[in-house]
Amino acid sequence: MAIPKTSKIKPKSRSPIFLLTVAITSIAILYLCSSLISTTGSNTLQIPISRFIDKTKSLHRTDTEKFLYWGNRIDCPGKHCESCEGLGHQESSLRCALEEAIFLHRTFVMPSRMCINPIHNNKGILHHSDNVSSQERWAASSCAMDTLYDLDLISNTVPVILDNSKTYFQVMSTSMKLGSRGVAHVEGVTRFDLKERNHYSKILLINRTANPLSWFMECKDRKNHTSLLLPHSFLPSMASKRLRDAAHEIMTLLGDYDAIHVRRGDILKTRKDRFGVERTLHPNLDRDTRPQFILCRITKWVPPGRMLFIASNEKTPNFFSPLSVRYKIAYSSNYSKILDPIVENNYQLFMIERLILAGAKTYIKTYKETDSDLSLTDDPKKNTKTWQIPVYTKEGC
Repeated sequence: MAIPKTSKIKPKSRSPIFLLTVAITSIAILYLCSSLISTTGSNTLQIPISRFIDKTKSLHRTDTEKFLYWGNRIDCPGKHCESCEGLGHQESSLRCALEEAIFLHRTFVMPSRMCINPIHNNKGILHHSDNVSSQERWAASSCAMDTLYDLDLISNTVPVILDNSKTYFQVMSTSMKLGSRGVAHVEGVTRFDLKERNHYSKILLINRTANPLSWFMECKDRKNHTSLLLPHSFLPSMASKRLRDAAHEIMTLLGDYDAIHVRRGDILKTRKDRFGVERTLHPNLDRDTRPQFILCRITKWVPPGRMLFIASNEKTPNFFSPLSVRYKIAYSSNYSKILDPIVENNYQLFMIERLILAGAKTYIKTYKETDSDLSLTDDPKKNTKTWQIPVYTKEGC
């Protein structure tokens, strides 16, 4: 009996063709995918990781952060809401607003410009020349906030954005569509109401003239420091980088120096009583800020021969020259090559001078603000409501 042979299953003749087809199809698919990636995904692949992270942060801020809007002016709260007061008044209000933002855990929306009173914006730098030109005596109504302050530096303590920024525009556009849950006006509300509004409203609009917030009493009473979160030195130290760099360059040139701030000008206000007698709120100030009395006052604090930097709003040329009999005198005008390309108004100049004053070995203020301060006069700085006859004599001088 013949044993049948086991038949071998031969590969079909189409198998090589099938494998070739599969290979070609795979290549085609890979090519197509490659083409799609090159046309639709190349930008994504080329975006640096840092840019992706930054964009993510930006979206996170827009979608989740809450904001506190103080208004387009920072002179308020207070009695000066209609006028434009000096830098000190405005910084007091700005610091108060930043403290409110800290307490409410919100990003502060800072006005993009700060108003400048023409009285405080005589650009002709003190002692620059005896005949200041009309171009130097220009007066601007405002200046850009970021030319005064370093917003990134402030944001390390209190997150801030400008009210003309693209971010805030996007936030406002979105929030307006949400009604009361998007924007809440804070005026005359109770603590409970404010707590609720702070919880759900993306933007809080503060009414500066009727500020109901009382966590920081200094906002209403500048003498009350019980709730102070930011020191008075905070904003002066937040000057913009170009102002800080200019101050540092001048301080380097000054070397080892002392400094005095002599406030005269606007503060020497007098009026006549009904008998025609001149009276002032600071009876000793005019006397105490004259050169001969300054020499008498500071001799115990500043040894002869020292470099003495003077910052003052006194407009009389060479007014402080008599001090040169004992000291090497320097003014900001001695450094016009550094300042002229940078300084556009007196606020910027004063912020630079303020940094220089703070860097002195011995710094003497016009008024004593704290018990440890050295001052030119013993007259109180604030809340002097009694008009007195000026005094121009002093024993021992």
